[in-house]
Amino acid sequence: MKLEGKGISVEIRERELVSGASLHLSGGELVGLIGPNGAGKSTLLRAMLGIRDTSAGEVLLDSKAFLSLPARERARYVAFLPQERRVEWRLPAYDIVMLGRYPHQATFGSASSEDRAAVNRALDAVDGHELRDRPVAVLSGGERTRILLARALAVEAPLLLVDEPTAALDPYHQLHVMEILRDRARSGAGVLAVMHDLALAERFMDRLIVMNSGSIVADGPPRSVLTPELLASVYRIAGSPPQRLA
Repeated sequence: MKLEGKGISVEIRERELVSGASLHLSGGELVGLIGPNGAGKSTLLRAMLGIRDTSAGEVLLDSKAFLSLPARERARYVAFLPQERRVEWRLPAYDIVMLGRYPHQATFGSASSEDRAAVNRALDAVDGHELRDRPVAVLSGGERTRILLARALAVEAPLLLVDEPTAALDPYHQLHVMEILRDRARSGAGVLAVMHDLALAERFMDRLIVMNSGSIVADGPPRSVLTPELLASVYRIAGSPPQRLA
C-alpha cells in the first residue's frame, strides 16, 4: 500500500505553512520526517490525514483519492499518533488502547475477541501491561506516550503516521519505541515518523525527508541526506552529521 501527497500547501491567515510539498510512503519502509521547529512537519502530517485543510494538492492511497473516503475507512488504512499527548479522560489505559479498534467495530458494537487480541498485542509491543488498569490522566508523560502509541498500533493499519514518538521518553524507551516502529515496517507496514533526534533518525530510518520553511528540501537515505552542508543550511549548525550508534 502506498500513500502519496502531491503538491500539498497549507495556509493560515495568509501565511503559508506548507508550500507545494510532495512525498510518498510505501509498505515495508520506515521514513523519518525531519527539520527544525516550525518547518511544517506536523502540519504536513495532519494535512495528509485530512485533519488540516489544504489550499492546494491531493492525497492518494494506491492512486485513489484518500481524503474522499469516509473518516472511519481512512482510519482503517492509516493509524495516527499525534504530537499532543494530553488526555483528560480518567479511563483505564486498556480502554484507551481499545479505542484504536473503533474503525473495525460496528456502531455501538462490543469488543470482539479479535479486538481484545489486537489490544493485547499492542500492549505487549509497548511493554504496557502493567499500566492497563491505571487511569491515563494520571500517567507520566512517557507512560502516556507508550499507551497512546499502543492505541495507534491496535488499529493494525497497513500505514502508521507518528508525530514525535519518542517525546518525553527516557533513553531506554526511546530505543524501544524506535525498535517497535522498525519491526512494524519489517512486518510490511509503512511508517512515517516526525523526528527531532537526528542520531535516532540516522540509526533507524530507511529514508529521511527534510523540511525547511514549509518546503521539502531533501529526500533520501540517511547518509546521503545528513551531510555537513544540509546541517549548516537547514539547522544552522556546523560539524559532522550524527554518528551511527552500534
